[in-house]
Amino acid sequence: MNVPLSIKWEGKRLIILDQQKLPHEIIYITLENMKEVHDAIITLKVRGAPAIGITAAYGLAIEAQSYQTNSMIDFLEYLKRDAAYLGESRPTAVNLVWALDRLLKAASPIDSVSDAKQILIEEAIIIHKEDEESCKSIGEFALSLLEDKTKVMTICNAGSIATAKYGTALAPFHLGKERGKEFEVFACETRPVFQGARLTAWELQQSGVDVTLITDSMAAHTIGAKGIEAIIVGADRIAKNGDTANKIGTLNLAILASVFGIPFYVAAPSSTFDLSINNGEEIPIEERKVEEIININGKAITPSNTKVFNPAFDVTPAKYITAIITEIGIIYPNYLENISTQIVDSIEKEKDYENK
Repeated sequence: MNVPLSIKWEGKRLIILDQQKLPHEIIYITLENMKEVHDAIITLKVRGAPAIGITAAYGLAIEAQSYQTNSMIDFLEYLKRDAAYLGESRPTAVNLVWALDRLLKAASPIDSVSDAKQILIEEAIIIHKEDEESCKSIGEFALSLLEDKTKVMTICNAGSIATAKYGTALAPFHLGKERGKEFEVFACETRPVFQGARLTAWELQQSGVDVTLITDSMAAHTIGAKGIEAIIVGADRIAKNGDTANKIGTLNLAILASVFGIPFYVAAPSSTFDLSINNGEEIPIEERKVEEIININGKAITPSNTKVFNPAFDVTPAKYITAIITEIGIIYPNYLENISTQIVDSIEKEKDYENK
């Protein structure tokens, strides 16, 4: 069995796995312009912070090919306008704006429109390849933490279909399977749109990983009854102090891990850190449509006129996080000090490399 992929770049064509169709249909669709990319992000055809960033980067690069101008001033204005449009599609995942900003920076010093168009495509491809390498490194570090553990719980889908390949929280399970290490993964269903039930269960089955599905409300009982040894989750944004935004329900698991005395790990690339915000209170939390709560498969499950609160994410305070696993290493508390040191050092090294 193979690790499934969510994004393909083939001959200047952007092809994505339509995750709205999973697990019943495996359909890849071609996105031909920025509006189709914007729609794919909003409607969760593509989801997961790294995958959203990669897709948006390709979307901006594709749209730029259609600009009818020879003026770099006009070209950059169009590019900034379209980057802002794509950037508002999902407000919580920081990778989205990070990837778009990288394309803007790549194009800014270029002298000709034709060269700028080519640079944008090349930069999107680089972001795509970097994420695959990053996810593999995250998986390696996660395996080192889970060396003596086999029973692990997760929520949402922080796997290969949420990234370029392997994933973040699911990376150790894919890599472990490739190397003969067997995990028992317990996946929370992840209400309201069931990313755990529809996506994580499907994805791990594709790799041959032993996965058991539970409802979100079964987590506490399952930890005790099944002897869960660790919890690992992804992230959409991590503040300077280590507070972490992830799919709604993550905070519940972090508190349970603390009560049961088991490690709670966050796995995310360095691009997920937002050093411009001090703590989780500053992270914008996306609220989604009421239909996600009151309907299942298009059928109402609530009385009419039911009031609904539908936040897509919650924030886990840093005090509940045992370690943050990144592609550059494992970060332990004190997060305020260690995130700034390790992530800033990584950014500075990247800048030095780019300037050579």
